[in-house]
Amino acid sequence: MTALITRDELRAAIDAGTVTVIDTLGGEYYARQHLPGALPLVEAEVAERAGELLPDRDAAIVTYCSNPACPNSGRVADQLSALGYTDVRKYAAGIEDWVAADLPTETGALTR
Repeated sequence: MTALITRDELRAAIDAGTVTVIDTLGGEYYARQHLPGALPLVEAEVAERAGELLPDRDAAIVTYCSNPACPNSGRVADQLSALGYTDVRKYAAGIEDWVAADLPTETGALTR
C-alpha cells in the first residue's frame, strides 16, 4: 500500500519545491483546476509517459484525485512504485479537501 501524505505536509513540500505532484484525473479536470505545479498523468498513460514526466525515480512524488473515494491516485501511485519509483505517496483527501481549505490552485490548458 502506498503511504499517505497530509494536506499540511503536501503544502509544505509544494512550497519548498521538494515534490512532483501528479493529477490523476487529467483531461478537463486538470484544465479546470489542479494543485500548484501538478502534472497530468492518468492511469492508462503511466507506463508510456512516466519516464518522460518523472525522470528521477528517487524523487518525491505525490499523486492525488478528487476525493477519498476516487481510486485513481492509488492506482497511479501503485503503478509508479511497480516501475521502480521509490518515494511515491498519495494525498488521500484530494483536491476537494485542498479547495475547501482555501488553498491555491491553478488552471491551465491540457499538455501533451
